[in-house]
Amino acid sequence: MNKQDPHQHIVEAVKERLDIVDIISDYVILKKRGREFVGICPFHNDKTPSLTVSPTKKLYHCFSCGAGGNGIKFLMEFQRRNFHDTILHLAQKYQLSIEIDSSDPQTSQREKVYEILTLASQWFHSQLYKPTGAKALTYLQKERNLNNEIINNFGLGYAPARWDALFQYLHETKHFTVEVLKKSGLVKPRNSGIGLYDRFRDRIIIPIRDYQGRTIAFGGRSLSENNPKYLNSPETEVFQKSKCLFGIDRAYHSISKCDEAVVVEGYFDVISLHRVGITNVVASLGTALNKQQMTQLCHYTEHKRIVLNFDTDEAGFQATQRAINEVEELALKGQVELRILHLSKTKDPDDFTNSHSPLEYQMLLDKAPLWLDWQIAQILEDKDLNETKQFQQVISAVVSLVGKLSQPTLRSHYLKKVAELLSGGQSRFALRLEEDLHRQIIKENHNPFDISTYHGHSHEFKIQELAEEEILRIYIHCGSSRERIHHELFENQNINFNVPSHSFIWNAIERVQSDYLKIHLLKGSGSIESSKLANLDLVKLLPNQLIPESNSDLNNKLVQLLNPNEVQLAALTQPLLQLRGAIAVIEKQKSLKRCQYLLDAWSNQRLQTLEDCIGILIEQESVESPGPVNMESKVDSMFFMLNANTIRFQELYYREREYISNLDRQRWTNLVT
Repeated sequence: MNKQDPHQHIVEAVKERLDIVDIISDYVILKKRGREFVGICPFHNDKTPSLTVSPTKKLYHCFSCGAGGNGIKFLMEFQRRNFHDTILHLAQKYQLSIEIDSSDPQTSQREKVYEILTLASQWFHSQLYKPTGAKALTYLQKERNLNNEIINNFGLGYAPARWDALFQYLHETKHFTVEVLKKSGLVKPRNSGIGLYDRFRDRIIIPIRDYQGRTIAFGGRSLSENNPKYLNSPETEVFQKSKCLFGIDRAYHSISKCDEAVVVEGYFDVISLHRVGITNVVASLGTALNKQQMTQLCHYTEHKRIVLNFDTDEAGFQATQRAINEVEELALKGQVELRILHLSKTKDPDDFTNSHSPLEYQMLLDKAPLWLDWQIAQILEDKDLNETKQFQQVISAVVSLVGKLSQPTLRSHYLKKVAELLSGGQSRFALRLEEDLHRQIIKENHNPFDISTYHGHSHEFKIQELAEEEILRIYIHCGSSRERIHHELFENQNINFNVPSHSFIWNAIERVQSDYLKIHLLKGSGSIESSKLANLDLVKLLPNQLIPESNSDLNNKLVQLLNPNEVQLAALTQPLLQLRGAIAVIEKQKSLKRCQYLLDAWSNQRLQTLEDCIGILIEQESVESPGPVNMESKVDSMFFMLNANTIRFQELYYREREYISNLDRQRWTNLVT
């Protein structure tokens, strides 16, 4: 298969099998809405679900950034892959028969790695039932309470204590090269640099598989005390730990059926729960559950319910906190229903299954609290609320946590709940406490994520202030730029002095120019003699205009403008470049305000979905005379007609964003005069 031109029959087979919802939900949490699916667009900083996926049309479209296309294009854009690699990836995903091009070393090597890992898994499993594996088999059966059926289902095995038993099998018997064996992660170079030895020795082996059931790595549990208890395969071409979930190959059908996924810490937690019939369980391979793994799990559930059931020790508690922090944004947006199960009387799920019935575990699972309730409980745990310092710590933590909620009703629910817990049943105190917590959250949110304060002014105001200050400094010290500033101020109207002190200083400049040059720039009247305007000594003349003023802030501002520091002096060596940047900054602030207006107008529009359009057309068809119609064309026309305002606001918004991008570029390119 030519790398630039995959066989057309493979491309067509992929397109026929391709399920766009299945493809995109591997990377985006999708929720069903009518006949379509919606989710957060991954191609821009989406705040609310703007991505629509149509399974019937096999297309996706973002109504915010305009991204769209079929499933192949989505993968090419999201994964930064070329067409050839994307088709190959999908062909492997759908287990289509493809010709491996021996001239493509990367593709050929990847397939050999898969083959090596499969053979190794079979070999490890066979060693478990040999005399050398008796100790390992006894451990699994007696200490882990696993029967042969579950052992075989998970393909558990044993790595003999010999240094190169697996290497000899794969290299001498199966004739794989040393280089490809290294790529598999199963062998390591000796310290001497001569020869290789097995990575796994005298360990119980747990195969790690992808959702298709292909072996991609191994975990090894030591049977001696001299080694690390657990050893995992290194990352390879086919194994990236942060993207994988142990047990997903055996769990995903059950996750879909139960509409819930349970995430535990360890291999044997998964295996033990599967042993007792709870099969919607996976493990995160020793890493904190990340967004990609969460999205992968949500792919199999309709209501996106994920339950974290980590160990009850301090390490498990910290792992739970890290997982919450990792996916908190998704939970706050309602993209996932995250719950926490804490088995307080046992070490871990494996331990629990050996001392409790599956029904008891399921009952606890059904009652698992939402992550916010769990975190509030952790904040209150072991706190003496009669002790002032601890009470304040609780208040501060609750304000920080609940303040993240964007939905007012949900925030009020949690504030009321916390106030009741802290008040000890005193209703009057609870009411006052709830009001106080609400005020603190409002106060906290005024020092925000999108508006930072500076001496009482908003971030946007500070940007405007610095830009205006730069223009005034250029005007005062760079006489040759004054005519250009006059042009921008009055003819192009790109400059407005909105900061009161700057407006006052500009008025003083106007008075100086009126007195000495007999011109008045604010009205734009009078002719300007460039040389006279450029030679006017504003540094000397301007203070005389402001001496009577008693406003210390104004005088301090003038002193700063008249006496630039070293950095400001260096900037003044390129006044036109600095002027262009300052004007671009001011214009950008105006444009951002226009963007906000367009966004507000856009958000107030009700989007008519394709389903709405089809419904309207069906009603129309029922009263009109039947005849041949192009339904797809009519649906598209109806969609654009009903959403004309929404699309117009969208186009205006992105036109404004493009203008902002041009302004940003102006700040970094030389000014052409």
